[in-house]
Amino acid sequence: MLNTVAIIGRPNVGKSTLFNKLTKSRSAIVSNFSGLTKDRNYGLLSHGESNIFLIDTGGIDDGREGLENEISEQAWVAVDESSLVLFVIDGSEELTNLDQGILENLRKRDKKFIPILNKNDKKNVSNAVYDLSQKGIKESLSISAEHSIGLDNLKKYLKSNIPENVSDSNESNSPKISIIGRPNAGKSTLINSLSSEERVIVSPLAGTTIDAINVPIEYAGKRYELFDTAGIRKGYKTKTNIEYFSYVRAMHAASESDITILLIDADSGLVDQDLKILSMVEKFGKPILLAINKIDLLSRTKIKKFFEDKKVQKRYFEDLKLVKISALKGKGFKKLFSEIDDTLKKSVTKFTTSKLNRILNRILVDRSPPSVAGKVLKFRYIHFAGINPTTLVIHASQDKKVPANYRKYIYNSFKKHLELKSIQLKIIFRKSDNPYKDKNTLTDRQIKKRKRLLSFVKKGKK
Repeated sequence: MLNTVAIIGRPNVGKSTLFNKLTKSRSAIVSNFSGLTKDRNYGLLSHGESNIFLIDTGGIDDGREGLENEISEQAWVAVDESSLVLFVIDGSEELTNLDQGILENLRKRDKKFIPILNKNDKKNVSNAVYDLSQKGIKESLSISAEHSIGLDNLKKYLKSNIPENVSDSNESNSPKISIIGRPNAGKSTLINSLSSEERVIVSPLAGTTIDAINVPIEYAGKRYELFDTAGIRKGYKTKTNIEYFSYVRAMHAASESDITILLIDADSGLVDQDLKILSMVEKFGKPILLAINKIDLLSRTKIKKFFEDKKVQKRYFEDLKLVKISALKGKGFKKLFSEIDDTLKKSVTKFTTSKLNRILNRILVDRSPPSVAGKVLKFRYIHFAGINPTTLVIHASQDKKVPANYRKYIYNSFKKHLELKSIQLKIIFRKSDNPYKDKNTLTDRQIKKRKRLLSFVKKGKK
């Protein structure tokens, strides 16, 4: 089951503000102008070791035709696809006919929902709670999304009403591998070849797969759980409802996986959409492998031309392990799973503080830290802070003022020394206080002696 929560309501009740606060982003545009949100927008809310998908929808209006009607339809599609609905109401105003219409529609759809009375920071007191109770709704939450009031209670409600780590497979201990890519890149063919049976439909027609399908397999005596996802094509947000939610499920599969395989169609070459998909899955912090499929269709000259493409040679692809395969012919699988096992092992490695500090000292010797505001940057020590992404914390005399080029140098150096190819690395700089500050205090006798010496210096200058 997909843990998806839809945020709905009439225009200008604060849906996008709430969405941005919960996802800790600015993905949704916020304005006093009514009806600004037109497309559905999605984000992630951390939920234990998994994530909740939040969908921000356009305001539901009573417009019978035109754009307003399309926006309302998209909002109701989000409701149908969600496991829980946050029905946002302007708590500073009375319930409108439109609010009551949305409420009736929610009840008809038999969908679990909770009213969210927003804008409780305003002095206006309305009868919205009383009106809801008159309609049989006893439970609601009062918040101010703009001022982050009541959001902790809302998060507690979400965590207690949405199951964590839901999986359709019994192979919970098996490594989870999501296979992501453009339509017709060969994802389903790869699944079928590895499972030795027709588990998913394969067709030359792009877009055959519309859901994220998990398939347990065994390879070289080890068990894995593969997620076959729908192909993500350009303009997925503005196309059919099915295509949009196929994309949401693909992203959900990537967020829940231990590693993601980005499948590239070698026959059609690397395109901008491949780069966009890469940036989408990078945000989850999980390891990413690059698999070049349909390599059997290319001659040696075309293979050479493919790898000489400037897009392939860009730094973010140089940082990924690359495996050439043919899903149809079953070629390259041994190398693929060898890289998967090696990368998974490396991605959960916890590096010791002593090892990290030895590397840091070597990096600083190779290239001395720059000066900031006339003072040389001092890097005191480093320690390990977490996995997926591998996180390191450097305690230094400055944090925000470390120049971007030196940050990049340190990042690339640790990537190289720790052999983190295909594994995402996050380095946090923290400003640490001088450990000797306020410790080297002078005694009364030393202070008197210092004053005498200073007086002699002043007399000498005269």
